[in-house]
Amino acid sequence: MNKEEQKVVAQVDDFSLSRVPMDKRQPLWQVLAIQIGGFVALSQFMLGAELGYGLDFKTAVIATILGSVILEVIAFYLGLAGQKEGLPTSLLAKWAGFGTVGSALVGVAFAISLIGWFGIQNSNFAAGIITISGQHWPFGVVATITGLLVTLSVIFGFKGLAWTTVISLPLFLVMIIMATANMLEGHSLNTLVSMAAPSAKLTLTTAITLVTGNFIIGAIIMPDITRFAKSGKDVFWVTVVGTTIGELGVNVLGVLMAHATGTEEILPIIYELTGSLGILLVITSTLKINDINLYSASLGFVNFFKQVFKIDFNRGGVTLVVGIFGTIASVLGIIDKFAGFLTILGIVFPPIAAIIFIDYYVLKRSRKILDESRRTGTLPSYTETMHPVTLVAWIAGAATGYFVTWGVQSFTVLIVSSVVYYVGMKIFDKR
Repeated sequence: MNKEEQKVVAQVDDFSLSRVPMDKRQPLWQVLAIQIGGFVALSQFMLGAELGYGLDFKTAVIATILGSVILEVIAFYLGLAGQKEGLPTSLLAKWAGFGTVGSALVGVAFAISLIGWFGIQNSNFAAGIITISGQHWPFGVVATITGLLVTLSVIFGFKGLAWTTVISLPLFLVMIIMATANMLEGHSLNTLVSMAAPSAKLTLTTAITLVTGNFIIGAIIMPDITRFAKSGKDVFWVTVVGTTIGELGVNVLGVLMAHATGTEEILPIIYELTGSLGILLVITSTLKINDINLYSASLGFVNFFKQVFKIDFNRGGVTLVVGIFGTIASVLGIIDKFAGFLTILGIVFPPIAAIIFIDYYVLKRSRKILDESRRTGTLPSYTETMHPVTLVAWIAGAATGYFVTWGVQSFTVLIVSSVVYYVGMKIFDKR
């Protein structure tokens, strides 16, 4: 296969195993819309309602701001590396501390987790449609249809993500405006802001952990999206605007709605404020987050099979298989038993962000070969298998996340992983 044929194959495959060329990068608005779409979803409203039910308005906003700052730092620096190199997270990790074996593990861990979330969101999507319709449609049939619709949109790659966002995001914003207007008609904003929490059951540190944990995977897989950005400035605006609107904006509304209704159950809140139309739009918004889940899962599996088995699978084909598997899992109810495993996987992700950051920006162990290969639009020819210090730092961070429950858990994990990796590499280099 000559170079021109390779370029055609890479483009059709959405550049899953190669750099995204600069002439294939997308405008700021398109990348930003996808990022906002990842935030503005039912799960984000659920988080806001949970914060509002357990905290007063001021404390909930402080928790959201502090949690958002942590997410923004992770998302920006990893997203900037992804934009500069034109690589998704699982492939970027190969030259940012993890090597061939490590990046394969990163890819498959992300993929398994994201399939789980795909199934969970698809179950919610289907159940919501059945509830709103008032019909006794078989859950399995509806879940199959919704799962396959999302799968088909993701087969088209980045452009498919943009297409679903352009349709669903404006509808979701209409719902937000309706809910806010109806809420303010029956309640004084000053009262909602100054009232005590309906149930004071959360602490500030717990709330910050909830905020960061809700989108930590999204922050780490930021390069999957920003590799299509044209500049570092675009990454900055995608990160800041996306997080401000999606995290702060939606969370604050969720907090106010919980105060207005005295409950943390988001669907009754939306129904009370907007009726069936609002619930339909909220549930439809899961389409946006689910297509990102499936897209990144397919990238992770493609990278895994390439690194471990030296097989170049087509991303579109992998998307179809993964989407069908996730759909079947949601139909059979396997996802309900998968939640515990997803929780365990959740503690292994923050150390990945810390290791990539320290290796790429501080130690710069592979920056020279990345810079040289980037000039020719290729990938470095040399890759280490997996440095033992990486494994130690990864385990140390995951263990911290599992055993240490005080303070802001995600922040503690990031610090521990960063320190262990940096010090370990310095000690190893002196040997």
